[in-house]
Amino acid sequence: MSGPPSNMSVWSQPTAAALKGAIQLGIGYAVGNLTSKPDRDVLMQDFYMVESVFLPSEGSNMTPAHHFPDFRLKTYAPLAFRYFRELFGIKADDYLYSICNEPLLELSNPGASSSWFYLTSDDEFIIKTVQHKEAEFLQKLLPGYYMNLNQNPRTLLPKFYGLYCIQCAGVNIRLVVMNNVLPRALKMHYKYDLKGSTYKRHASRKERAKSSPTFKDLDFQEMLEGLHFDGDTYSALMKTLQRDCRVLESFKIMDYSLLLGVHVLDKSLERGARGDSKRLNGQRVLYSTALESIQGEGDGKVAEPVADDDTMGGIPAKHKDEKLLIFLGIIDILQSYRLIKKMEHSWKALVHDGDTVSVHRPGFYADRFLNFMGGTVFKKIHPLRGASSKRKRSSIHAMRSASQEVLSPQKEEKDERKAQSMECLDRPCSHLFINYTTHNLLGLYTNTHHAISALSFLYAFFVFLCFVQQ
Repeated sequence: MSGPPSNMSVWSQPTAAALKGAIQLGIGYAVGNLTSKPDRDVLMQDFYMVESVFLPSEGSNMTPAHHFPDFRLKTYAPLAFRYFRELFGIKADDYLYSICNEPLLELSNPGASSSWFYLTSDDEFIIKTVQHKEAEFLQKLLPGYYMNLNQNPRTLLPKFYGLYCIQCAGVNIRLVVMNNVLPRALKMHYKYDLKGSTYKRHASRKERAKSSPTFKDLDFQEMLEGLHFDGDTYSALMKTLQRDCRVLESFKIMDYSLLLGVHVLDKSLERGARGDSKRLNGQRVLYSTALESIQGEGDGKVAEPVADDDTMGGIPAKHKDEKLLIFLGIIDILQSYRLIKKMEHSWKALVHDGDTVSVHRPGFYADRFLNFMGGTVFKKIHPLRGASSKRKRSSIHAMRSASQEVLSPQKEEKDERKAQSMECLDRPCSHLFINYTTHNLLGLYTNTHHAISALSFLYAFFVFLCFVQQ
């Protein structure tokens, strides 16, 4: 394969429009080329396979001509990612249509990273730029990720559908294609990025000034009193989070977040921008909604996408008297507890409480994350007493009588103990004083005896040393 010509240098810093076009062209070529390869079982070497192709602007025998600068595309583990897409019911044609049919939408980044985010026009997929270490870590993670998805496709962990790298004029831009957690067809009245930590977990002033800001842990505690779910939903949600956190802990992953979107049904007239409901009539990825992700294991039936019910697969919840739809997913899982993260934790722990900073060892991080979600963010709705309270009122007299019968012997025993204690107090205090003094004098004598013995030994040892020196 011939190398890129010298005119690649015109794209030293790719523009947003050129990058979006190259992403669509490159992924379109890679997925289309993959359709010619027969289906087979995924082998271990498939997780580490890398395919590379050069796409010059004038085209070649294998690649189409285009109006973007020349670039090279690397596709990581193409057969493994094809299996992941098939596991979630994503057909190759639908995947291409979602990514390549219309221009990608650029999203703002609320985090501290320099990643770029792009959303497909049908609301299905997020394309995120990642660093070299993150892409490398994801590739190492794939065998374990494959095993976990086979055991449990219903998860709140990110669902990865592809990993690519675009190279142009010495610039490497690595991309990962994931599921979209927050649908645009419903307005998110509140958005949160939650870690379970409190150190510097306020949204910045710049973030708060945005039309749709993403708040953090301390903001949540100040703004909301927890999101309430019925008992079954709460149990399913926490069970899913616990299972996912243990998976992340086994991979030594920490510093992840729960992306939480809250839609207030009382304000349901505020829909997303016109045309954002394409997702409702188009492709639906299996297990892609929040409600599908926390539902129990399959009962042997073939899973099908959830029909449109205007909830977009949100989880019903309440906050005070407001009815809500909750959308959520775990994000930013490509951070392992490497040396750099250990040093970061140690440094922050010197100036602040180490248990409150974000970066921490994976086991502690998972426990703190779950405790915060299960105790502060998500809460169980206690069933109303209703008719049962009437039964309780009717039997309250009987309960009081029974309780008095049970308490009467306890009261007699308590009175007897009180009388005995008063009798002890009436005795002469001299007995108590003599016993106390004798006990302490014996202890003092014992300690003094040991001290004298120790001093005698030291004196004898000193005399012995003087005799040896002579």
